[in-house]
Amino acid sequence: MSETDILRLARAFRFAAEAHVEQRRKGERQEPYVNHLAEVADLVAGATGGRDPDLVVAALLHDTIEDTSVTRADLEATFGSRVAGIVAEVTDDRTRPKSERKRAQVQHASHISREAQILKLADKTSNIRGILKSPPQGWSDERKAEYVAWGREVVEICRAACPPLGVAFDEAARETLEQLGHGAAPTGDPQT
Repeated sequence: MSETDILRLARAFRFAAEAHVEQRRKGERQEPYVNHLAEVADLVAGATGGRDPDLVVAALLHDTIEDTSVTRADLEATFGSRVAGIVAEVTDDRTRPKSERKRAQVQHASHISREAQILKLADKTSNIRGILKSPPQGWSDERKAEYVAWGREVVEICRAACPPLGVAFDEAARETLEQLGHGAAPTGDPQT
């Protein structure tokens, strides 16, 4: 990694932290949202052996367009078109109802780039780990299991982009379902 890459990663972390400064995770512990971004970036960096700094930068910024006032143009001006493009690929359209957005993620997953699929795998893994470590307030066990099943649908489409992240997701899903008393659904089976 060059000094330029280190500076870009530091700038991306600061940018993401400032953009999400008021946001907290949905879990009982109400962790700062930046913890999720750091975990996703760490998963991506590990899965790629640190050989794709742009993808790690995109991981840090992956929710900025979706959850803040940051635009694709802002990201492009600061981090370049490749980073902005990857972030745009994983961004949900928040004007659509939640059920439509979830369905669209499954349908859209096969049409995004390999890099965006790697980022999706890391994001879903982090989200499932979050349910295990700090369950969202007010979520029933059934809702948690449904989230795992939906996450698995997205992961199955993206799995070939980075098999080790698929395994990390499977482990988190298995642990979460066991904690819920559901046992682990077989890999590739979206039914729990």
